[in-house]
Amino acid sequence: MKSVSLKAFPRTQVRRGQVKQLRTAGRIPATIYGRLAQPQNLEVDTKELVDLINHSASENMLVDLTVDQDARGKRLALVQDIQHHPLDGRVQHVDFHEVAEDEKVTVFVALETTGEAAGVKTGGGILEHVMFKLKVRSLPKDLPEQITVDVSALEIGKSIHLGEIVAPAGVELLGDKHLTVVAVAAPRAEEEVVATAATAAGDVEMTKEKKEEGAEGAAPAKADAKAGDKKADAKAGDKKADAKPEAKADAKKK
Repeated sequence: MKSVSLKAFPRTQVRRGQVKQLRTAGRIPATIYGRLAQPQNLEVDTKELVDLINHSASENMLVDLTVDQDARGKRLALVQDIQHHPLDGRVQHVDFHEVAEDEKVTVFVALETTGEAAGVKTGGGILEHVMFKLKVRSLPKDLPEQITVDVSALEIGKSIHLGEIVAPAGVELLGDKHLTVVAVAAPRAEEEVVATAATAAGDVEMTKEKKEEGAEGAAPAKADAKAGDKKADAKAGDKKADAKPEAKADAKKK
């Protein structure tokens, strides 16, 4: 990784209000640390840092940091972390990790893919990025800005594992070699069709069950109706029987 020049200034503003005023003035608060020196609060020009980020393949940058009024001159450092505002994405703070040219460092590097997977091109599959960054270790000068993987030969159901990736010269890939990095999954349309068919079958069974329950409940209703008719007829007969003796008694009197 080629180093880029960046100028920094010592910073005394550490309180929230002071740091806010610093950003308003066009400066970004920063911190540098490492085994070569004690941690130090710095500030860098906002436009200068943003320009470096925009012209870099990733936020992993190696900088030749010149600190104002520092007798040591340029200090080699990695951009360890950049904090962004959660709403507008503006840079809020930068961490620099000072390193030596002969010191191996461990960082996360962005993973990029090249080519169109065969399973996507001919089978309608979906390319899935399981890992977006890879952990690497190397000397600062050998650090890659990103690692590129060719996925052209990937068919549906196939994947590329960490152990299959060829690291750049002088770079060691860290992690379980069996971890999946990129894979091609089956088209989601097929999965949705199967799921829809299964759901439809379940609805049919439920409908049948409801119909059967309704049929079983209908028979008692008819039986109850017939029983009610018989009871009504019996009551009517009783009334007629009660009315006959009274009619005979009236006839005798006449």
